[in-house]
Amino acid sequence: MKKITLSFVLFFCLISAQAQSGHEIKINLKNCKDTVAYLAFYQFDKLYVADTCKKVVNGNIVFKGKKNLEKGVYFLLSQEKGNYFDFIIDEKSQKQQINSDKSNLVENLKAVNSKQNENFFNYIRLVSAKNKEFDSFKKSIKEQKKSDSTALLTKEFKLLNEVIQQNDLNYIAQNKGTYLSEMLNLKMEKVAKDIPKASNGRPDSIYSYKYYKKHFWDGVNFEDDAMLYNPFFANKIKQYFNTVVAQHPDSICVEIDRMMLKTKQDTKMNMLLLAYFTSTYEIPKIMGMDKVFVYMVDNYFKTGKAKGVYDDSVIKLIINRGNVLTPLQLGKTAPELYMIDIAGHDKIAKMGFDTAKTSEEITKIYYAYQLEIEKSYVTLSSIKADYLILLFWDVDCGHCQKEVPKILELYHDMLKEKKDVKVFGVYTQNDFDKYKKYIIDNKLDWINVYDGVHINNLKDKYDVVTTPVIYILDKNKAIKAKGIGSETIKSIITQMGKEYSKN
Repeated sequence: MKKITLSFVLFFCLISAQAQSGHEIKINLKNCKDTVAYLAFYQFDKLYVADTCKKVVNGNIVFKGKKNLEKGVYFLLSQEKGNYFDFIIDEKSQKQQINSDKSNLVENLKAVNSKQNENFFNYIRLVSAKNKEFDSFKKSIKEQKKSDSTALLTKEFKLLNEVIQQNDLNYIAQNKGTYLSEMLNLKMEKVAKDIPKASNGRPDSIYSYKYYKKHFWDGVNFEDDAMLYNPFFANKIKQYFNTVVAQHPDSICVEIDRMMLKTKQDTKMNMLLLAYFTSTYEIPKIMGMDKVFVYMVDNYFKTGKAKGVYDDSVIKLIINRGNVLTPLQLGKTAPELYMIDIAGHDKIAKMGFDTAKTSEEITKIYYAYQLEIEKSYVTLSSIKADYLILLFWDVDCGHCQKEVPKILELYHDMLKEKKDVKVFGVYTQNDFDKYKKYIIDNKLDWINVYDGVHINNLKDKYDVVTTPVIYILDKNKAIKAKGIGSETIKSIITQMGKEYSKN
């Protein structure tokens, strides 16, 4: 059952504001006990409701409105939010009749006055039949308990894909000029057939990859917003950027630009793709890919190309976020920190920093004791080590209480291995007594510091929103890793050691 967002007022509203003759979709679904039904649609990777039939009698469902519906794939949604079946609506089928029987939906689907949907239903039936054949074959193989069952299933699955692929080609050709043809072209994998041999005598995998990448988007019109409204487009985008394009931020940025140039400014396609790329790479799954987000901010948000996609207030927030992440990119020199250690606390406390209530008071105290304060600083740049673990943590943070002991153990293990490693542990809060007690009780024998004079804006300088936050710096204070857990530290430092040995 598919999860649906039941809302009529949504980002990228489906309904066009132009003068139109309206829609009337009639569906007769025998053996349907529902009293309410919904007309839903696909939009990129979300599902939304376009219309509601509040009175279903004996399976007779009518969706009627004064506005035309956008071209795309829709589906009948039950009152329990289950998808009954998909069908197409385009300019020629704003008024159409579909019949079926709930006892066997696919086999009984009938489009009364839409040739395109009748062809679509035939296609669904064919694919469904082939899948059933494969399931039966898989079941029989399992029952026979053959030793080569995996090879047999792989071979059968390959044959099934070839049949469906050929079927797709036939339907694309036979339905040229229709949305069905465009959708199936989007679904179809464009793979090389006549693959030359590589020097080792095997099929040239590099040729296959280049062909696949080059032809991946053949026949897909990025100027047509209708491409957004089907179950295939979003998966195709994700597949391309997650598995086809090289997983390096520079490569991703090149492909984003290339794709955005295929769209028209201010169209739904343009706006939705821009929103998708921005949100995807702001908090990426792969470390360092937030460089793509920074690129989006610099080249789309700061240049005004994102206007209309988000409110001005949101654009401002995104730009600010980009500004925070810019100096924290992998390879960049870590921003300087001016911290106070345990020994320096009493001197700083006497100046009044612990009791100051406002930023004005803190500023006044700072300038009154500036020269003395600067002598008390423990700066990040002053720490010399081949491997520097920069840890932002809090005594009361539950996750920190689990991670800090693990990092301490790792630290001691690496010292035993004669690694030139140090930990710069930054306490992010202001309860000094609790902080000092934790250090003593847990024997934290690394560099323990805190922002005693409140000069370091850790949230903006190091993106410390939650704790713990871990960075790993090299001997030149270049950022080698960030946003990692304790379990990753050792492997990263080992890799850094290999890089050092090459130089």
